[in-house]
Amino acid sequence: MGKRLQGKVALVTGGTSGIGAGTVRRLAGEGAKVVFTGSNEAAATGLCAETGACFEAHRVQEAASWDRLMDRILTDFGRLDIAFANAGTEHGDSNVEDISIEGWEGVIAVNQTGVMLTVQHAIRAMKRNPEGPTGSIIVNSSMNAHRAMGNFVAYSVSKAAVVALIKSAAMHCGNRGYRIRANAILPGVVETAMISNLIDSAGDPAAARAAYEGMSPLRRMATVEEIAGLVAWLASDEAAFVSGSEYVIDGATTAGMMGV
Repeated sequence: MGKRLQGKVALVTGGTSGIGAGTVRRLAGEGAKVVFTGSNEAAATGLCAETGACFEAHRVQEAASWDRLMDRILTDFGRLDIAFANAGTEHGDSNVEDISIEGWEGVIAVNQTGVMLTVQHAIRAMKRNPEGPTGSIIVNSSMNAHRAMGNFVAYSVSKAAVVALIKSAAMHCGNRGYRIRANAILPGVVETAMISNLIDSAGDPAAARAAYEGMSPLRRMATVEEIAGLVAWLASDEAAFVSGSEYVIDGATTAGMMGV
């Protein structure tokens, strides 16, 4: 693995498991100094030992906690170059007819408000970099931004909303003359530990795996490493002219109809 992120400082929200943890590993492996957030301190301890990254217990939806987090990053490292808004939840979600207001507000708080706060505070921190406003912000959306799920209305809505958010942020930064880029990734089904556990605990694990893999014309799920690789590229100077874009990484799941 190269060191194209050497000297850069990165923030990953929701970094203790799944895509977040994989991205912490990838960014650190490419030379970045990484701060990651979440609530699972036990998992964070192992990831810190493995990667040399730093953990901060933090809830993205709590606006009052953001200044403290950014002050720590700027005090300890002097800059912020990369922000990956990854924290998300499906807890309490349902269909539009049955979802409770508490379920709706809980998902929107993390997936939409939390992402807005991440982007907002990342821009403010990146403006304080020694060479002026520069950096890369990446938001983890979902293929469900384009293909909504009937049984996860809040998740689907929030993932579509953050694509619009990142485009607005990209326009804002460009219009202000900031060299801060903003992009979204839209993963399909990714074989995280959570998905593997769901497959293993199914009544027919082989059938469950086939169902997940059959969603993509490539007939497999994405790996966490593949998603992290896209984030690392968007974070790097190789993507210096990429801003306001949405990158679908779903094995052609949403490209068209599978047919019969």
